[in-house]
Amino acid sequence: MPRVKRGVASHKRHKKMLKATKGFRGLRSRTFKQAKTAWMKAGENEYRDRKVKKRAMRALWITRLNGACRAAGITYSRFIEGLTKKVVLLDRKVMSEIARTNPEVFEKIVEVAKSGATAMGTKKVTTKSGTTKTAAKKVAAKA
Repeated sequence: MPRVKRGVASHKRHKKMLKATKGFRGLRSRTFKQAKTAWMKAGENEYRDRKVKKRAMRALWITRLNGACRAAGITYSRFIEGLTKKVVLLDRKVMSEIARTNPEVFEKIVEVAKSGATAMGTKKVTTKSGTTKTAAKKVAAKA
């Protein structure tokens, strides 16, 4: 059986890895062993952070909506509750963009949400006879 020399294949593999890690700092871009571990770790971070980015963006949209809702006189949770009850199918990304760019249109969405939300400051109370009624909590008027 003839002797197999593998230098060409391994050299090609090494060059490919070093090309992929171009721009990394220190030995992580110059030696194969360090470059391979750096490349693997970068891939893990990249995969994880694609999901983290989605979470962070959703949190940003919710923060923007909360601020816009409070400026319109409703809390974020009541806003979402009202939209759910009225079956408004706008997602948070779109609503935060509307709130940021078209405040007058967002005010109309808030009005829809307010009409669908439970009355603010009310709660369900069960009486001694077992019937359920809505009772108004005493809320100090904001001046």
